[in-house]
Amino acid sequence: MWRSVVAARASLSRCSGRKLSITNTRTSKTLFQSPSASSTSFCLSRSTPPHNRRFFSQLSSNVGDSELHLSESSHGDISVSPEAEQFSESFGENDGAQAKDWQDSVSSGEISSALLNGSAHDELNEQFSASNDENATQMENEGGVHEINVEQLENLLSLLQSSFDGSLESILDEMSLNLNEEFVVRVLETPSILGENLISFFKWASKDGSEFKVTSRVVDALVRSVCRNLRKKDAYALWDLVKDVGEKEKNDVISVESLNELISLCSKLGKAKAAMEIFNKFEDFYCEPNADTYYFTIDALCRRSFFDWALSISEKMIDAGKLPDAEKVGKIISWFCKGKKAKDAYLIYTLAKEKELYPPGCSINFLISSLCREDDNVKLALEMLDDFAGKERKYAIKPFSAVIQGLCRTKDVSEAKKLLLKMIASGPPPGNAVFNSVIHGFSKAGDVGEAVDIMKLMGRRGLKPDVYTYTVIISAYVNGGQMDEACKMLSQAKRKHSQLSPVTYHTLIRGYCKLEDFDKALKLLAEMKDHGVQTNVDEYNKLIQSLCLKALDWERAEKLLEEMKEKGLHLNGITRGLIRAVKEIVIEEVETTKTSLEA
Repeated sequence: MWRSVVAARASLSRCSGRKLSITNTRTSKTLFQSPSASSTSFCLSRSTPPHNRRFFSQLSSNVGDSELHLSESSHGDISVSPEAEQFSESFGENDGAQAKDWQDSVSSGEISSALLNGSAHDELNEQFSASNDENATQMENEGGVHEINVEQLENLLSLLQSSFDGSLESILDEMSLNLNEEFVVRVLETPSILGENLISFFKWASKDGSEFKVTSRVVDALVRSVCRNLRKKDAYALWDLVKDVGEKEKNDVISVESLNELISLCSKLGKAKAAMEIFNKFEDFYCEPNADTYYFTIDALCRRSFFDWALSISEKMIDAGKLPDAEKVGKIISWFCKGKKAKDAYLIYTLAKEKELYPPGCSINFLISSLCREDDNVKLALEMLDDFAGKERKYAIKPFSAVIQGLCRTKDVSEAKKLLLKMIASGPPPGNAVFNSVIHGFSKAGDVGEAVDIMKLMGRRGLKPDVYTYTVIISAYVNGGQMDEACKMLSQAKRKHSQLSPVTYHTLIRGYCKLEDFDKALKLLAEMKDHGVQTNVDEYNKLIQSLCLKALDWERAEKLLEEMKEKGLHLNGITRGLIRAVKEIVIEEVETTKTSLEA
């Protein structure tokens, strides 16, 4: 009798450490482990704690002293060892409570006599079995138990990962698979399976008459696996399958995440129209586009230069107020700038700023420079400069330069000067290019005085006016007929720079030719080589044409032509013909006059 008590309690202790799961008694081999496992075991549903269905179904008679120690006190009570006292922690909540009550009863002596008489064994076994049967039934009713036949799973994976002859559907029909959600998901998530095989298996599993029910989890697993392969053929087949499932099920089985995966796949494959088709199906599938939906769709359309379609999606995104993260917003802005949709990109930028999203600096710079290319958008770019602060403003010379160039091009030179002064005061520090833009703007507007003042400010900033700066101011003086002032500026340029530009001399020569002061023009042409400037065809062509048309001086024109030949320069045929024509006219006129005098 005493031995039966010891055996019962020892078996109880061992069973508490095993944590066996509930399984369907009709299936002898079930598993919840990786397909590569070599042995068959039992496992639980993800959301259900383990229970022992038959706690006292078997009693072992082999008990080691280290497992359990029973002793009788002088009063006949049974004492329980610490190892046995911890048995309740290994059970589920209900089983542990009942086991604890049994232990307390044993300790208090309430059932000690019954145990010693051997009558408690069957009674306790029935109590624990009934409790576990009730828990198992509850789990099965809740759908928490899923079974995977290991042998079937391994055979199926081996088939899908290899090449086979014949129809896959017919082979699957012969396998008599026991399908459930866990089984199908395990297959779909297994790597190294071709997308077309996964699609075919899914079609077979979800065909009419099948007991397997398609769920959102299964569809998501299929989409993720096929999208990893990046195969164009699989992409179209997958979308057709998802579309059929969505239209057939008429519920929320198609998730936003799956549709986003498909749009992203179309974007990577350059299939813009397919991405647009998927986007238009969201409402039919009871899905609401999120921020990633808009981003992936716009990205797919812009990759194929469907900018007008992308703008329609952008408008919906702005109306919904759903923007992706800052980096993705920056990519959308860059796409629209490439498509010459800078103003639409600006609207996205303003919405991002309201939501405290700050796109990368390169995207902002691209947006500002794109706005400055269109006269109507320069003021928008000017407003964006106020968003630069601190270190970002210090290194933002490129966008500031673009805005100043835009202002000067639109003849808003006074605003360009204000911005230049702001840059001097608050940064970024302007360089020669910025000063030259403002100087050129004033020079082109005919305000040479302001241009000279800016050049002086440039010098006070420690910057050296370059040849371009002098040339711009000389051009302004020449256009105003102020040749003396232009020559003074030329002299200053000679002192500052050892080598000048041909454009500088060309500008002055053009001015003297316009005034028909050809002697000074020829003098400038002669001194060009003294200052390291190589004469070119333009200077000779301008002088020769002026000498022929205005002065009828074909003789000096011919000398210049001979000088060009010596330097290896070739005059165009029109100007050559002009020299001959003027020469003939002058000679004919001289002879006519001489004949008249002789007569």
